[in-house]
Amino acid sequence: MSQDMSISDVLQRLQDEAKAGNVAVGTLVDALNSRGFGPLLLAPALVAMLPTGGIPGVPTICGVLIFLIAIQGSLGMPSPWVPRRLRRLAIQQQALIATTERAMPVAQRLDRWFRPRLIALTRAPVSQVVALFCAVSGLAMIPLELVPFASGIPALAVTLVAIGMSTRDGAMVVLAALAIAAGGGLLILLG
Repeated sequence: MSQDMSISDVLQRLQDEAKAGNVAVGTLVDALNSRGFGPLLLAPALVAMLPTGGIPGVPTICGVLIFLIAIQGSLGMPSPWVPRRLRRLAIQQQALIATTERAMPVAQRLDRWFRPRLIALTRAPVSQVVALFCAVSGLAMIPLELVPFASGIPALAVTLVAIGMSTRDGAMVVLAALAIAAGGGLLILLG
């Protein structure tokens, strides 16, 4: 899959795969290629950034998930590692088609707002350094949980990175770096 495909194009390709029959999780991960890190990082980052991040234990769980996903990206893995048993699980054809159809309007809006720019910041070796900072941000969320909603700062940084990596928008990576610096400063002040 081309690295320069829009998110809408990626969803369309997944939908085309689904029209051929049930799709294994491994096929989805392979189809997303290195974009698989962005969406996987986005889910726990959003959970920690939203009001759910105020629930005791949630930032820690999200931080550990972010660390486990991001560390793979920092090691240069082309796509996230998924256990063999999970790779073989099939997603029902109709469910995947319905999900991609529901996600398409959001993807089209994202394609208008975020576009490939400063692409060098979304490719190796810079992307590996950025992933390492995401891993550190995930770990930083654990002690920041002691201050209500403070873990939202590194979660915001990871969210921006996830969007930037998914859309190949290096400007989002720059914004994420600023948020990571703010989170690091807060951690130092608390320490």
